[in-house]
Amino acid sequence: MSIKINLVEDDTNLNLILTSYLEKEGWDVTSFFTGEAAKKAITPSPDLWILDIMLPDIDGYELIKEIKKTSQNLPVIFISARDADIDRVVGLELGSDDYLSKPFLPRELVIRTKKLIERVYQNKQTILSIFPYTVNEITRTVLKDDKEIELTSKEFDLVLYFAKNIGAALSREQILNYIWEDNYIGTDRVVDDLIRRLRKKMPELRIETIYGYGYRMVKS
Repeated sequence: MSIKINLVEDDTNLNLILTSYLEKEGWDVTSFFTGEAAKKAITPSPDLWILDIMLPDIDGYELIKEIKKTSQNLPVIFISARDADIDRVVGLELGSDDYLSKPFLPRELVIRTKKLIERVYQNKQTILSIFPYTVNEITRTVLKDDKEIELTSKEFDLVLYFAKNIGAALSREQILNYIWEDNYIGTDRVVDDLIRRLRKKMPELRIETIYGYGYRMVKS
């Protein structure tokens, strides 16, 4: 799966330009024009957030506080047209990893984003434990008692998605978009079928059904 980035910028033209530049790098970009809309998308977590500080409703400071409650180590880049020194200091105190002062060249944002992704994820944890299973993101294998469980590609993607979002309520639409991206035409009930197959192959997973919404994996 490609790197997923959430971009929050209320200026429509700038939002579209930045989205275009980021997508040219092969990244999966979801753009938001208000803080309120972005707040609703905090879970499941993307791989990186790019936040404008000055927004028409919830500002970037409030957003990063909510983001860090869910994922303390999730990388964040702040962009702002306000006083650079003040915003940079406050941003660092709240947990941002980088800061760009407007106006800036879109290519500079791409370069900074690429460097941050490399720094954060080049040595990221590739072995995830979901007792009694071990998920290896690099080899795309799942082991139990040192024996490999045979999974299809999409079944593995779903296990990995759950493993990275333990405790989060995931809607059928979110799962569908993550697993199939834009390559599926049909109803979201295909997700239910995938869940059934996964439960059969990995019966000790604690996957809760959220009726009328989707699913949630909880720790054993």
